[in-house]
Amino acid sequence: MTIEDLSERSRTIFRHIVETYLERGEPVGSRTVSRLPGVELSPASVRNVMADLEELGLVYSPHTSAGRVPTEMGLRLFVDALMEIRDLPEEERREIEAHCAASGRRREDVLEEASRLVSGLSHCAGLVTAPKAESIVRHVEFVPLSGNRALAVIVAEGGQVENRIIDLPPGLPASTLVQAANYLNARFQGRTLAQAVEAVRRELDDVRAELDALAARVVEEGVAVWAGSDEELPALIVHGHGHLLENVHAMEDLERIRRLFEDLETKSELVRLLESAQAGEGVKIFIGSENELFSLSGSSLVVAPYRDAEHRVVGVVGVIGPTRINYARIIPVVDYTAQMMSRLV
Repeated sequence: MTIEDLSERSRTIFRHIVETYLERGEPVGSRTVSRLPGVELSPASVRNVMADLEELGLVYSPHTSAGRVPTEMGLRLFVDALMEIRDLPEEERREIEAHCAASGRRREDVLEEASRLVSGLSHCAGLVTAPKAESIVRHVEFVPLSGNRALAVIVAEGGQVENRIIDLPPGLPASTLVQAANYLNARFQGRTLAQAVEAVRRELDDVRAELDALAARVVEEGVAVWAGSDEELPALIVHGHGHLLENVHAMEDLERIRRLFEDLETKSELVRLLESAQAGEGVKIFIGSENELFSLSGSSLVVAPYRDAEHRVVGVVGVIGPTRINYARIIPVVDYTAQMMSRLV
């Protein structure tokens, strides 16, 4: 379905249905549409067009209501082809710039503030993913534990310490742990964890002859744990859950909100979704079941990537809310906030 498949009259009626629904959050009746500027049709004529739009899968009538609401397919068509993006008011631009100012503040505090900001401006929950830590690793050590396991201790230049538990081959002597630690420390010097892991992977095949076979197993196990752990996912900052409870009119809405809160608690899955939004340029919009994570809660996600000085994507900022959010207002808010965060990072 493309917008070219609709007649001019159908486009006008469809646009009015969606815009009125997004504004009021209620089914839109033919009499309401017939009174809108530029329609100049009787309620009966509007009903005929609504029936055609329903047959095309763009709108539907909930329960026994005579009004119509857009389907997810209808919302996608509206967002892609009919929606007019509003210019961000100068006052809101200045507010975003002020909140994203980094002078004398930790980056973590600025990211927290950005999440609160987009939440307040959009009246949705605000989301920001923080860049993955790039600390330089100073030292690695393996501490034997019971049950063929060891504790891998990673010490960063700034004094931060991370502990990871890894599995060991049966019967591994303590000297092998020392040998593996020495090998890793020689390659971790002056590198971030990600850089060190990549270097070890490249070199491991070449230096197997230098290592006892069991020590190589320890190194491989450690690399796999560090590279694949969920702890390596970027931090997710969420603010404004309470906005999701505003304008709830029915028990079905409350049930959708409950499922949405459960979605937000599924942090690792949400972060992976946000990471998938990092590819490409500009704002991305996920509506309802277009993403499996939000297929039950009927939610929309509007996100944009922000970048570092080398133009590499390091995180995303956005909002999550019901599918009837004000897309035309929220998109420029998210886009401009992402631009300001790119200047900061």
